[in-house]
Amino acid sequence: MRASATGAPADLAIATQGLTKRFGHQVAVDRIDLAVPRGSVFGFLGPNGSGKTTTIRMMLGLAGASGGTVTLLGRPMPAHLREVLPRVGALVEGPAFYPFLSGEANLARLDAANRNAPSATRAARVAQALDRVGLGHAARKKVRAYSLGMKQRLGIANALLMDRDLLVLDEPTNGLDPQGTREVRALVRSLAAGGTTVFVSSHLLAEVEQMCTHVGVMSVGRLVAQGSLDDLRRAGQAHVRVLTPDADAARRELSRLGLVTEAPMGGTPATGGTADGTDTVTAPLADGAPAPEAIVAALVAAGVRVRGFGVEEATLEERFVALTGEGFDVAQ
Repeated sequence: MRASATGAPADLAIATQGLTKRFGHQVAVDRIDLAVPRGSVFGFLGPNGSGKTTTIRMMLGLAGASGGTVTLLGRPMPAHLREVLPRVGALVEGPAFYPFLSGEANLARLDAANRNAPSATRAARVAQALDRVGLGHAARKKVRAYSLGMKQRLGIANALLMDRDLLVLDEPTNGLDPQGTREVRALVRSLAAGGTTVFVSSHLLAEVEQMCTHVGVMSVGRLVAQGSLDDLRRAGQAHVRVLTPDADAARRELSRLGLVTEAPMGGTPATGGTADGTDTVTAPLADGAPAPEAIVAALVAAGVRVRGFGVEEATLEERFVALTGEGFDVAQ
């Protein structure tokens, strides 16, 4: 999988070339080449501190780059900020609101500050945005009484006050309960179905996997992989998995075929097997290995009783750990 920008600029909602950010001698973002296809839900994934938010801030003109270029919606940034930003909705580093005003009043004030927002339809747009994020019932409640998750939803509502070609969300499910997380996930999908490109920064593997069509993986300021989710999975190493009561014989035959078996999986700690004596034998399926049907035939010919056989692709978690050398949060 390539970690560089591909495709013509017209095909990309976001494109960076050599984007770099230094703080003194520290390099926070190191020459990254992002390529975010138009109409995609792009998951910007990495452990906390990997440079995701700094990258977003440079993309939106909130921080100056030390080097490299940024193009949003086909226009170079920050030279075309005034032209491009009205087409971009963003939630970065958590929302900030007036605590003594209601959610409705906060959105109305923010909308009034937007010179491109028509005042005649303001009330209707505020009400619609609140309904879309499930806050219609709390529209007139003061924000100081909102939970963290409700404030997060209000921040997303602010990003949705106007129709957007690109939506940038930094940790959008932060503080949400499971139901709120599902609602945000459904909202993101509906926006993408309507043609909006959604760029989602997250450290939560499960959210990215369920929400996104494409992904970029950051590690210590570098973009170590990007592409579709299917591409990322295929880039990992598949495994063969054999269920058999003849584990030792299966390991010997797999070894003869050039497949190095791994430690037993499942079952009791003492045997690695199940109550009926069936063991699970696994081995990485390296390049040049025999076809799965040939492996099964060889096992049977060697007298191995095969009760189950499968080829399993690498999980996303395995790929991310291999790419970054770090674990990821896999649940909210």
